[in-house]
Amino acid sequence: MKDDKNISEFKADNQNIIENKELNFIEALIPVVLLMALLFYNIIFADGALLGDYSNQFILLIGGVIAAIVGLFNKVSIQRMLTEIWENLKSVFIPIMILFLVGALAGTWLVSGVIPAMVYYGLQVLSPAIFLPASVVIAAVISIATGSSWTTTATVGIALVGIGTALGINPGMIAGAVISGAYFGDKMSPLSDTTNLAPAMAGTDLFTHIRYMSITTVPTIIITLIVFSILSFTITTSGSADVSNLLDTIDATFNITPLLFLVPLAVIGLILLKTKPLIALSAGVLIAAVFAFIFQPDILNSLGDSKLSSIITSMLTDTQIQTDNAKLNDLFTAGGMKGMLWTIYLVICALVFGGIMDGIGALSRITNALLSVATSVFGLFASTVISCLGLNTIASDQYLAIVIPGKMFKKAFKDRGLAPENLSRTLEDSGTVTSVLIPWNTCGAYQSGVLGVGVGEYFVYAVFNWLSPFTTLFFAALSIKIKLLKSSK
Repeated sequence: MKDDKNISEFKADNQNIIENKELNFIEALIPVVLLMALLFYNIIFADGALLGDYSNQFILLIGGVIAAIVGLFNKVSIQRMLTEIWENLKSVFIPIMILFLVGALAGTWLVSGVIPAMVYYGLQVLSPAIFLPASVVIAAVISIATGSSWTTTATVGIALVGIGTALGINPGMIAGAVISGAYFGDKMSPLSDTTNLAPAMAGTDLFTHIRYMSITTVPTIIITLIVFSILSFTITTSGSADVSNLLDTIDATFNITPLLFLVPLAVIGLILLKTKPLIALSAGVLIAAVFAFIFQPDILNSLGDSKLSSIITSMLTDTQIQTDNAKLNDLFTAGGMKGMLWTIYLVICALVFGGIMDGIGALSRITNALLSVATSVFGLFASTVISCLGLNTIASDQYLAIVIPGKMFKKAFKDRGLAPENLSRTLEDSGTVTSVLIPWNTCGAYQSGVLGVGVGEYFVYAVFNWLSPFTTLFFAALSIKIKLLKSSK
């Protein structure tokens, strides 16, 4: 079928937004409802193994097939759907390369002693009583400086999860604290791509957007810190005796020296100098490999026939360093690039589904339906939030969750006499930060893969992320700091 006369599209920051007059709202929802039902059954009743180890990936592809059938029924050509899939997949080429590099980074940082050194010194510096709020602050500072939640979790995030796990703290709590801080920094940093994209979509400037966004973001991060401070007093940790034993075991297994911190500092320094993430992470892998030869020759000899083969193995596949402590054996394990494949497959399958949904016009149809029921100012804010959350779930892409609602709701905000920073703030409060709460979203898949903690494990503890949409709705409901256009005063 090649009858696309009912299809129209416009571009927004290299993203096509397609509208299809043939498709009605119920038809647009069919793939979404069936996808959600299958995922719910798989997670709740089949323990995630309905179709084997890659159940979520297959379910997303099934959802894509259902969406394609709906599209064919509404006279959308296969070529158009394939075009949108290809556009989606092209957009994640760099993130996929980053995922591979993060896998290699985890392996080389393990065998070089970087991660063990972080754990070793971190156990002595970070008290269990302040560990969780400290993790929020550390991740926030690094993320503001780098403008990237991904870089933050791939560096200090991995270390903090390792330190906290050694202390006996729930990994879900640690990951939630790291992600909360990382996304606060990502959201507020002028170096962040989403922080630049949201005001561009809404029609305001970067620093006006950041100042206005702080009105909801600062209270949210304060509440988050309070929650983690309270949690710190309720958790039971391993105690000083166990920590002493862990320190002795790490010291006996690795050659621990502060010089190993030069590796993560080099990566962070390159990011601060605005070096491309691929280059910065590649440098991190290569420097760690050199440090492994210098500082950990015995470790390399124990892992393979030669030091070089051990380094290559750590980059590509599974690596486990045995100690006399079972807890550390679990901690000192890395999957290399191979360990990232499950996550990469999930990202690809999610974007196939999102591409078909976009190609048949279902995404814009659902967004327009939400816009049509926004009869009040609060309703407009609520519709924007729901649209961002829905697109993070359906399209599985953080950028689409900002671009599509940004374009669709821009005129509605202006018609109501609302300044564009109201929209840009809402896009960030509900689009940027919630992406990491969806297991099959590119951000959720990335963070769970990098930190080694499932979305279901950290969801409730990612306080900043799930609280942000409620904060923006609270401010809208009470008309707090809702800025009007000058002409409307």
